[in-house]
Amino acid sequence: MTSWLITGGSGMLARDVVSRVPGAVALGHADLDITDRDSVAAAFDKYHPAVVVNCAAWTAVDDAETREDAALAINGDGPRILAEACRDAGAVLLHVSTDYVFAGDATQPYPEDAPTAPRSAYGRTKLAGETAVLGVLPDRGYVIRTAWLYGAGGGNFVRTMVKLEAARDTLDVVDDQRGQPTWTVDLADRLARLGTAALAGTAPAGVYHGTSSGETTWFGFTREIFRLLGADPERVRPTTSEAFQRPAPRPAYSVLGHDRWRQAGIEPIRDWSEALESAMPTLVAEFSEGKS
Repeated sequence: MTSWLITGGSGMLARDVVSRVPGAVALGHADLDITDRDSVAAAFDKYHPAVVVNCAAWTAVDDAETREDAALAINGDGPRILAEACRDAGAVLLHVSTDYVFAGDATQPYPEDAPTAPRSAYGRTKLAGETAVLGVLPDRGYVIRTAWLYGAGGGNFVRTMVKLEAARDTLDVVDDQRGQPTWTVDLADRLARLGTAALAGTAPAGVYHGTSSGETTWFGFTREIFRLLGADPERVRPTTSEAFQRPAPRPAYSVLGHDRWRQAGIEPIRDWSEALESAMPTLVAEFSEGKS
């Protein structure tokens, strides 16, 4: 049986990847520190992976503005160490990246080969990881950029909005940032398919965009969450990014194109609204259990 190794194993995306790959091994930071060459070597010696899915990352976007070196160690140096281990072992590496590598000032979906221009420390560190993976593994390195992720087993926007719907009469939500809400279940499915295709030699190495089809704003996303909860969407009111100033700039436009999936014989992820409707029962049930 082909061995799959999933880093960042305690995260919501890694959990969903494991559920789609029988026999996959998921290791959290306590068992695999991707910034430590000895730790990575020990994991490769033990599990002999043919496919590595790197879900480990520094994801505290705002904290990276003042701790860029720490973020770079995880988002840049760690992927390089993994890529070098994969190169030596003849393994495939699927590295999860982000829309923050772009400037966010486009007016149409970013193709996979669009020029990168990160505007935040987080984006710079993630771009460093992409560069390392593609440089070390030109034939077996895959970068999968995603955005606006939500899922079970972790903090995310949908969980927050479900909580706030029960606590507030009205809610002001940003309406000048556009993106593609993406369910971790859908992304995990594509990662599993891509890894299988990579092993079969039918998926070209390089960059893929792992986001849902369609697009919306945080405001539109929240209104749909409210509708699916049976709440009045009119309780959600539009506002601007200026009303929610953050240390790190948020991309105004995070819509990504999906052309490369078809080159690998894989359909892009479905529309975000269809996915959200499928996800909501599980997410609401998880939240209800958490409150009790």
